[in-house]
Amino acid sequence: MWLKIVIVVLFLGVLISLSSALVFLLNDMGSKSKRTLYALGIRITLAGLLLGCIFYGLKTGQLGSSAPWDSGPAITGAAQSPQQLEP
Repeated sequence: MWLKIVIVVLFLGVLISLSSALVFLLNDMGSKSKRTLYALGIRITLAGLLLGCIFYGLKTGQLGSSAPWDSGPAITGAAQSPQQLEP
């Protein structure tokens, strides 16, 4: 459960950083301020952490589909195992 909370917080952080970069861009037109650049750098860092958390959750099984109709790939026919294909 903690992983989902971290993912939501990181996603909100990405949105806040992106919107602050837009505000800085509009307010600082013509000036040499680097606030927009810093806000976008923070956004990229947060997005990387967000992707890392999502990949970690998928790899450990904490995230993913738990629907009963989604039990994973079904192996059918003669391709079930290589031993069955040999005569």
